[in-house]
Order: sequence, then structure tokens, then C-alpha cells
Amino acid sequence: MASAVAISQADTIPSGDELVARARAMIPTLRERAQACVSDRDVPAQSIAEMQEAGFFRILQPRRWGGYEMHPNVFYDVQKALAEGCMSTGWMYGVVGCHPYEIALFHEEAQAEVWGDDTSTLVSSSYQPVGKVTPVDGGFRLSGRWGFSTGSVHCQWVVLGAMVPPSEPDGAPDMRAFLLPRADYEIDTDCWHVFGLQGTGSHDVIVDDVFVPEHRTHRSVDGFLCNNPGQETNTGPLYTLPWAQVFMRSVSTAAFGGARAAISAAREIAASRVSTNTGKASKDDPFLLAAIARAHAEVSEMEMTLRMTFEDLMGYATRGEAIPMEKRTLYAYNSASVVRRMADLVDDMVKLLGGRAIYNSSPILQPWLDLHAGRAHVANDPANRTGDVVAALGGQAPGFTFL
Repeated sequence: MASAVAISQADTIPSGDELVARARAMIPTLRERAQACVSDRDVPAQSIAEMQEAGFFRILQPRRWGGYEMHPNVFYDVQKALAEGCMSTGWMYGVVGCHPYEIALFHEEAQAEVWGDDTSTLVSSSYQPVGKVTPVDGGFRLSGRWGFSTGSVHCQWVVLGAMVPPSEPDGAPDMRAFLLPRADYEIDTDCWHVFGLQGTGSHDVIVDDVFVPEHRTHRSVDGFLCNNPGQETNTGPLYTLPWAQVFMRSVSTAAFGGARAAISAAREIAASRVSTNTGKASKDDPFLLAAIARAHAEVSEMEMTLRMTFEDLMGYATRGEAIPMEKRTLYAYNSASVVRRMADLVDDMVKLLGGRAIYNSSPILQPWLDLHAGRAHVANDPANRTGDVVAALGGQAPGFTFL
């Protein structure tokens, strides 16, 4: 088995501020590439290479495997900046960039298979529990077709969701994530035709009866209980967080960048737009100014909530304390709510910008479409979380444990 290759020199790891500065420096370039990203239905390979060179994919990766093992807020700040340039790119980074965290939770043997030869290896996913699983000696046979595997063409491995059937007639199925190398699956790149987030490259993955050893599976219940095999070797407080809390924010945080881009676009349009019918300047429209101000204020509020959430979570992790279920359910609800809230805020601006907003050349159009596409992700539906928030307030166990 390959051994871990740790970063031993502190000066080889950039600071969090430096990583965020690198991401912000990419915003103009990502804006220039956004049209090609959308039309090609994938993030340009050059952008992936530049993010690799900048070290972005190492932020949540264990130091013992060449990563930076940083506070999650650094990861999300980088994601927000990238998404301000191109929300598709920011979304892809959030999904692919959070997977080093989950790989760190797998058995050590699986970590070595992914990173043993190349610590820059990338992993995609689709957690839809749609696979057919057959238990066999030493592991499982897996088949199926999964949609929404963001960034899959840029990755050498994939994590796929499926239910292991119960061993007893009255038993419950066991939700797991299955880790497969690129040789074990195909990618259908002709299925991702959508109205927003087109550039995420969220293609279909096809698996035809392949063997997945036991050590390349991650049980959902282990992620919920924060008792994962990988914690035996990755012993830092970071890896004691609930896996779901990390992943959920990875599919909602790109919306902050999209919303910021939309706010900038609304200000840009308002600065020069004068209605040909009324002769009124948009820059003097109190209703539009109120919509822009409200969007800025509420996005800022949600950003502060995100930052405080992970300060709180990391505080529990550092102290070695269990996170109260009341907080876990609330934080999951907050994460599920932000994309819809931001889409509504941008709606309010768009409807006040008149005909200037409806052209394909309008700078507000793509982030508006992207935000509405982002609402469709199951993790961004707050209705899935309301019952558990109320139950936790009464001291009851959650019904949905991906939190």
C-alpha cells in the first residue's frame, strides 16, 4: 500500500487569505470564459488546471496526503469568489473540492488508492441512491445510471450513492457511498442540457456490474455519527465534523457568488438605463434601489450566518464535544434555504430592470438562471428540513439523518 505524503514545511502551505486572494484574482478571467463554459456545458480544462495550481482542491485534504487541512470557511470563501466570476465554475469547485474531505473519511486503504500515486487526483460524485447493489465476498457488485455528476470529466474517481439491501427480512437498507476508479464507469456527456448551471458538466455516470471492495464504501450512518474509518489515521478535529454539514454548504455556497454577480449587474444596468417610455432613469428609481439594497443586505446577512456556523461547528470539533442535534438541524435548514432566498432577491431586481434585463447579452441573465437552477438540488429544498428542525426543538430524533 502506498504511504501518505505529508506537507511538512509550513511555508509550503499558503495562508487562507492568500488562497482567497488567488480566487478573487481569477474573477475577471472566469467572467471571460463564462460564455464558453456554458456553451461547452463544462468548466474549461484550463480553469481546472489553474485551480489545481492555486491549491484550491487541497484546502480540505489531509496534510498527510499533501493537503492543507484548513478551516472550512477558507474553502467556502474561495468558492464564493470563483462563483462571482462564473457560478458554474464555483458550483463545480464546491462539489469536487469538498470530496477530499469525504475521501479522508474512507478506510485508509481507499485513501491510498486515490492519492497514493498522485495527491492532486480529483473525485466527482452522485449521491442519488439509484444503484443496484448485490453483496458478495469482500464487497459488493454495483450497477446503475446516476445523473448530476458535476465535474465528472475532470475526475479520475467517482463516489456513487446506493442502498445495500438488508440482510434480514425485517431489516433496514444501508445507505452507502461507493468509490470507483475511472476504469469502472462510463460518462454520458450528452445528457446535461439545462437552462442554468450549464457549465458544471454534471453528466451521467454509468456502471455495469463492477466489484467494489468493502473498504471503498462509506456508510451514511458513520457520517451522521461522526465515527468514520478514516478518523483512525486522519485525527485532526476537522475530520470529526458531520460529513453532511460540509457537503450541504458546498451545493449552496456558489449561490453567494451568483447573487453578488447579479447585484453588480443590476447596478451596472441601472447606472445607464433610461426608460424610453417614461423617460425615468433607473438609478433614481426608489423601488429598484430598494431591491438592490435589500439583496446586498440579505446576502451579507446569510454570509455572516455561514461564517458563524462553521466557527461554531469547528469550536465543537476542537473541543472534542458532540454538536447538539438542535444546531445540526437548524444549520441544515439554513443551508437549504439560502439558494431560494437569493433567487427571490434577484427576481425582485430583474423585474425592475425592464427590457434591458431580458437580452442574452444582459450581465444579470446568467446568474439569474444559475440561481434558479441551483434551487433544484435536493439539498437546497428547505421543505425537506422543517420537520427535523421542529422535532429537534422538542428533543426528538431526526427522521432524515443526512445532517
